[in-house]
Amino acid sequence: MGIKNEAKIKNPLIVAVREQLEHRALWMYLLCDEAEKKGLKPEEFAPQAIKRCGIYQGGLLRQKAGGADSLKGLKKTLFTKAAQWVFEMDIKKCTDDELDIDFHYCPLVKAWQKQGCSDEQIKKLCDNAMCGDRGIAESFGCKLLLESTIAEGSDICKIRFRRTEE
Repeated sequence: MGIKNEAKIKNPLIVAVREQLEHRALWMYLLCDEAEKKGLKPEEFAPQAIKRCGIYQGGLLRQKAGGADSLKGLKKTLFTKAAQWVFEMDIKKCTDDELDIDFHYCPLVKAWQKQGCSDEQIKKLCDNAMCGDRGIAESFGCKLLLESTIAEGSDICKIRFRRTEE
């Protein structure tokens, strides 16, 4: 398959922020790796723990956005211009109920590549990491849809937040 994940933006400040995100991804990988060495299956605990983090973060983002669940507030608080540069994002659509973003680079995937993870390991790690975004979506009364991901070999992560009917 061969994951393609090369940054185009080389600004030193953006690179420094990416390195911080890579460090977070390294922690996640090493925690899961150590758990496996002790006979634990990361898929049995990592998704739930990471989603809890996302729900917590989503609550903070909603507060920052004035308490509303509009996805315009999520874009304003989480997907800032700086974040757009770090992940080389294109905001495709943003309404109260829909937020479509294409990511052209992922520092988390880069961290796992640097550790020599296989494409299959990266795919699993990515799916676990996306549980944080699923939790954020839930905090905003939405679902997260992944149309494609860099970790699966696509050139782009197509991330879609959609308001759910309750």
